[in-house]
Amino acid sequence: MGPSAEVTRRDFFKTSTVAGIAAAGVIRETLAAEAVIRSAPVIRVGLIGCGSVSGVYLPQLAKSSYAKVVSVCDRIFERAEQRATEHGVANKYRDIDSMLAGAEFDLLINTTDMQEHEAINRKAVAAGKHIWSEKPIANTLEAGQQIVADAKKKELRIWGAPVVVLSPQFEFMAKTLASGKLGRIAAAHAHYGHEGPGWSAFFYQERGGSMPDLGVYNLTSLTGLLGPVRAVTAMTSIVTPTRNIDRVGEIKVTEEDNAMVLMDHGNGVISHMQCGFNYFNPHGHGGAGESRHTIEIVGSQGYMGLVGYDWEPLGVDVATMDEPKLQRSATDADGYVWQMGANVVCECLATGKEPQFTAEHALHVVEIITAARESQRTGRRVELKSTFKWPL
Repeated sequence: MGPSAEVTRRDFFKTSTVAGIAAAGVIRETLAAEAVIRSAPVIRVGLIGCGSVSGVYLPQLAKSSYAKVVSVCDRIFERAEQRATEHGVANKYRDIDSMLAGAEFDLLINTTDMQEHEAINRKAVAAGKHIWSEKPIANTLEAGQQIVADAKKKELRIWGAPVVVLSPQFEFMAKTLASGKLGRIAAAHAHYGHEGPGWSAFFYQERGGSMPDLGVYNLTSLTGLLGPVRAVTAMTSIVTPTRNIDRVGEIKVTEEDNAMVLMDHGNGVISHMQCGFNYFNPHGHGGAGESRHTIEIVGSQGYMGLVGYDWEPLGVDVATMDEPKLQRSATDADGYVWQMGANVVCECLATGKEPQFTAEHALHVVEIITAARESQRTGRRVELKSTFKWPL
């Protein structure tokens, strides 16, 4: 056997040993992760609000090894019965009081009409339940802060949608900004809208509106990327004064269905968000069909655009002075879906992990919405009081 063959054999054993060690490490890490899952408690879930949103939450929860849905509740009891049958849920109730007095559970998932969130979340905290709430957690900053304070006194946790900060596209955008690749950041623009839902009246009634339903996504993304807002100037309007709603008929629209919000993030950075229920989109409302940049950020040396909606992002385009042609990155969803928040919360409660989203961030967005309405009402620039831990 010649010298070259001997070297090859030594290299083989060296490579095999390194690979074996690496494989053993991966196996140990995998087994450790599986042990954590096996030892973690299962979070008992009670879901209130058995409308359309529950229809996407419940299948997600069924995939989680950390969650077990034990109860569902809806004031239209037939809907609770239907969801219970569809998803094998043992207990069903007509109202929050009956649910809280019924079968034991750990986490309340609140997918009711947005006007009901505040009162239900307050009752759930008083009853000793953790909360995952669809947006918004409350209708005002002050009310939301009180609910959070009451929860902390009882060592309870509360979180609220949306979870756009969990997407790989958001992560890529945040890292790009932190790298300084775009230079000094100057401005951002975000937009989201469609022709308006026709299945329920609450979207158009007091404490409804396009901002807490649609604008909340972009406001969460912009503040997550650029930081808390110091002041707001806004204009809102009602473009369509009446709407025809399924099974209800014609209703009067009392909250904005069109909004333009200008935000001062400090350090010279200004962003703008527009949303509404009168936005025809040739790409349709479904996220998979949206190919435009719905969030754009520009700096002294570069541009960055989010492809698709932030609740269903498809990629991120970046161009800089050094590379002026748009380059697309972060095209993989990597498991992200907009309805994953409740699953993440169950895992966090079971394992002690901390999610990237917080109640404080969600309430800061609530204050932006209420400040925008105050700005429209008074014609003034409105200073904000709240903040949240940033960068995320």
